[in-house]
Amino acid sequence: MSEMITADLVDLDLSADTKEAAARALAERMVAQGRVTDLDGFLADVAAREAQMPTGLDGGIGIPHCRSEYVTEPSLAFGRSAEGVDFGAPDGPADLIFLIAAPAGADDAHLTILSALARQLMNAEFTSALRSVGDAESAAALIRGDEPEGSTDSAATPAAASAGAAAGSTDTAEEGDRPFRIVAVTSCPTGIAHTYMAAEALENAGRDAGVELVVEPQGSAGFTRLDPAVIAAADAVIFAHDVPVRDKARFAGKPTVDVGVKAGINRPAELITEVRGKAERGEVTAGAGAATPVERGGEPGEGYGTMLRKWLMSGVSYMVPFVAAGGLLIALGFAIGGYEIKSAPSVMQHFVWTQTDSWAALMFQIGAVAFGFLVPVLAGYIAYGMADRPGLVPGFVGGMIASTINAGFLGGLAAGLIAGGVVLAIQKVKIPKAVRGIMPVVVIPLISSAIVGFLMFVVIGKPIASAQKGMTDWLNGLSGSNAILLGALLGLMMCFDLGGPVNKVAYTFATAGIAVSSPSDSAMKIMAAVMAAGMVPPLAMALATTVRGKLFTETERENGKAAWVLGASFISEGAIPFAAADPLRVIPSSMVGGAITGALSMAFGATLRAPHGGIFVVPLIGSPFLYLIAIAVGMCVTTALVVVLKGMRKPAAGTTAPGAPEDISAPATDAKQPIAV
Repeated sequence: MSEMITADLVDLDLSADTKEAAARALAERMVAQGRVTDLDGFLADVAAREAQMPTGLDGGIGIPHCRSEYVTEPSLAFGRSAEGVDFGAPDGPADLIFLIAAPAGADDAHLTILSALARQLMNAEFTSALRSVGDAESAAALIRGDEPEGSTDSAATPAAASAGAAAGSTDTAEEGDRPFRIVAVTSCPTGIAHTYMAAEALENAGRDAGVELVVEPQGSAGFTRLDPAVIAAADAVIFAHDVPVRDKARFAGKPTVDVGVKAGINRPAELITEVRGKAERGEVTAGAGAATPVERGGEPGEGYGTMLRKWLMSGVSYMVPFVAAGGLLIALGFAIGGYEIKSAPSVMQHFVWTQTDSWAALMFQIGAVAFGFLVPVLAGYIAYGMADRPGLVPGFVGGMIASTINAGFLGGLAAGLIAGGVVLAIQKVKIPKAVRGIMPVVVIPLISSAIVGFLMFVVIGKPIASAQKGMTDWLNGLSGSNAILLGALLGLMMCFDLGGPVNKVAYTFATAGIAVSSPSDSAMKIMAAVMAAGMVPPLAMALATTVRGKLFTETERENGKAAWVLGASFISEGAIPFAAADPLRVIPSSMVGGAITGALSMAFGATLRAPHGGIFVVPLIGSPFLYLIAIAVGMCVTTALVVVLKGMRKPAAGTTAPGAPEDISAPATDAKQPIAV
């Protein structure tokens, strides 16, 4: 590590009071040494990594890190703070801060050294020495491993030693007296720090617990797959990861604990106890597919409300592409052939290549088929979010039943939650080893589908169908001030979190109304208001960076150019970089503009049959001129509020442009993205 850190990259009296200021202070030292070529660009990449997951760790450690094209050579800067800096660790601020900068093409040797440092951070003697060291040169030497001799190398040995011990014990230990065996995988988005810290923590906890624990850290420097014999001999599996586990199928059929990488660092002993308990109860993982954000149950203390949101968002995220494709095809069919095209005969019996009406009927009928998947897909992937792949079959079955009995969107929600719950309950039953192989293929689909089908057909289907009809009748009866208030509320929701859960609730509410062959006029008005409001934030940010560019950083001005296209395409996420950098000014301003746009759209009576498309589906909008006026008014209101609020604050010291935001900008949406690893 001699070339990575020198005394010039050490600050033993770091005075920063925020993580952004700390990163800037340490990065400025790297710039001064020629190790970083663009300070703001590099800090944007650091902020992007920080946005994925806080880099604070228990024990007073902060490790902001990233790969960036602005880094010339692998570098490490160290700062020691007397007051502490909040990096999001559960136990409070960090006083030891390591800024790790890796080039986009860092070689394996350098990344291996960085991983050794990450392991050292789990050594209490190492961190204690850093807190007491008196000068920068001694601190740099300690981090390099100059004192004591070989301390860095020793940090990399536990995994290999454990692996060797585990492999050897397969041959030498007697089955009756052998220790409990666990294999683990750790990984994080950058694969530099958290990956190896979690591996070290798990190995240490395994030794303390008297179990054989072998870890496969899947880091940026590549990884060595565990010996299949070691996996086969293991009694249980721990996944501590924030990116998909590679070759996950190798670990199928064993008791498994699946958590985020920080859980592997902060509570390894609890994970070992938990997975041993699962093994004693005979709970096994049915299969292995690509990891999803909802594939694991979450951290301890996570409430049922948070988990419910994750499950519902799983269903909605998989449903939205069907909505977009089906809705746009149906809308194009109407635009070309008129609303009577819904009565056209099947194109299988009647299709004339030279007739416009035949093509219109084809698009309408394909779109109608795509729309027919909405409720089953919603239900199936809610169940998937709860119970992984075993939840898909009963979820889809329950969703199709909901469509059959006209229980609609509400029926799909209920079917998905019931299916996921039933599968989770079945998986908790202790199963004889001889039957475990057929559980995911035969037993779970059979029993869960039968239970879900019974409940949907006989018990709760009819009440839900009645509730769905009541909601539809209520929407059809909206008029006057009630409709305008609903438009304002939906506009607020669309702009509250810019593509997040609240935004998706409003969007799903709107698309559920038009996801039928003959949507009501009220449903089409709601869809129009929702899309108009969702276009406002990115368009307003684009306009603001155009009329008052000096209030924004260079990165934000570049983002503003992309926001024109994103906003026009109804992609609310185009405003996220601005909201992340300055949420107290951008989000309230966007909500005001979105509420005004939603209210005006409802007041003007604009309608929309397509669930997506932005300005590109204006020909499909009823009262298109008034609709565009509503968007323009909301955009101008949001722009004015943002400009006024940003202009009222004092410029931060050290900013590179007049009025530049105090916070580090969120990651850009242009071509210069931070490199994900």
